[in-house]
Parts: sequence; structure tokens; C-alpha cells
Amino acid sequence: MTDHIKITEEDGIRIVRIDRVEKKNALTQDMYQAMAEALETMADSDLGAIVFFGAPEIFTAGNDISDFMARAMTTDLTTSPTIRFLKALVTCEKPMLAGVDGKAIGVGTTMLMHCDLVYASDRASLKTPFLTLGLVPEAGSSLLAPKIMGHQRAFELLVLGETFSAERAREAGLVNQVVADSELEAATLAAAQKLASLPPEALNLSRGLLRSNSEDIIARIEEESRLFAMRLKSDEAREAFMAFMEKRPPSFVKKAS
Repeated sequence: MTDHIKITEEDGIRIVRIDRVEKKNALTQDMYQAMAEALETMADSDLGAIVFFGAPEIFTAGNDISDFMARAMTTDLTTSPTIRFLKALVTCEKPMLAGVDGKAIGVGTTMLMHCDLVYASDRASLKTPFLTLGLVPEAGSSLLAPKIMGHQRAFELLVLGETFSAERAREAGLVNQVVADSELEAATLAAAQKLASLPPEALNLSRGLLRSNSEDIIARIEEESRLFAMRLKSDEAREAFMAFMEKRPPSFVKKAS
């Protein structure tokens, strides 16, 4: 277990707070495990919704690179806590909400595509630098993003790697409402409490009608993770990660044979 994921419950809501501010809320495998368990145990609870928060000015910087690379070299990524968490996002039977303040990088952005409601502060920003690292999109985002945003904007976010401001994310359909940072948690919790007060059976049925087919999303997550694992062993990814660690621009020019 980890101290970097704080789980509390109040007013019929489970709150999952990412709390590793000294590392910009970068996610380790232990943190993924804790969040997966928080989602998986919702089904057997009387709780009406689950809410994800980060810290002031940082939702999450995405994967902890050192932890991620160490695990990637010794374990099967397709059965990792990361994949367990992503699949739990798909199969969670209760409404999921997120309140995003500051940067949401990588999985910090793609996990929002699984949430039923997303609120963002006016200083929030979303970015997925997968291609910059020689990788491919994950979390089912290659399937969900075009449905939510349309192909061109999804391509801009996932492939070109452009940063989306909170307002741009709202216009694209990734965010429901943009509020002042001082109002973010109150707005997100108010929506969660409203959901928790609705008739639970009617809520579950209605939510099921609106959400995409879970089998299709899980299949896409598995396909993405297979390609992701392959890409980690590629020359492009090695160069990208080395450049990142050495704080220099990467070079992807192929040498003449």
C-alpha cells in the first residue's frame, strides 16, 4: 500500500486524492494499485460516486519515469497495476468524477475520458506526450478520444501532443465546466452528492445506456498496452527516454547504413 493515495469517504462519496506533490503527483505502480482497489470495491459499497482529485496546481504529471522503466524491464506491462487500474476505470459500476487543477499529463488526461463528469480549474491544462517518448496512446484513448472530440482534435491531443487549456478541453468535450481554482472541489463534490442522491438502480441503468461498450474499450486497452510494451524496446523510445533524462532534444534521424 502507499501513502501517496489518500482515500476518504463522506456524504455517500469516495474521494481518491493523489498526494505526491514533491514529485508532481507522478504515479508509481503502488499508486495505481491503490486507485484500482478503490474503484474495484465500489461495487460492494453503498457509496453513490467516486471522485478523483490531485493537489493544488497539479493533478498528476503522469507516470513516474524511473519507477515505470524499472518495472517495464522486469515485469509484463499487460498485467501491471497500471492496466488493472485502467480496466477498473472501464468496469466501475458507480459514477466517476474528476476535479482537475493544474497539469494533467499522460494518463492524467486519458483517465478523464472514462469519467462521467470532469470539472477543471481555469489554470488546468491537459497534455499527452506519448509520441514525444516514442510510444503510443493508452487507456483506451485511441478509441474514446475520437468519439468524444472528433478525429482532428483527438489527433491534435494524442499524436501532435498539443497542450489543451481548460477552456479548450471544455470546448472539445473533455471537460464539463471550468471554474475558479478556489471553487473546484466544491463544484465537483456538489455534482457527486447530487448523483449520490439519485435512485441508484435508475442511475446505474441510465449510466449503462450512455457509456460505450466495455468489452470494446478493454480490448483496445489490451491492444494499446501490447503496442506500448513493444515500443518501449524500440530505438526511438530509447533515444526519447535518454534525451528526457539528459534534458536534451531527442534525435530520431536514422543513420545511413
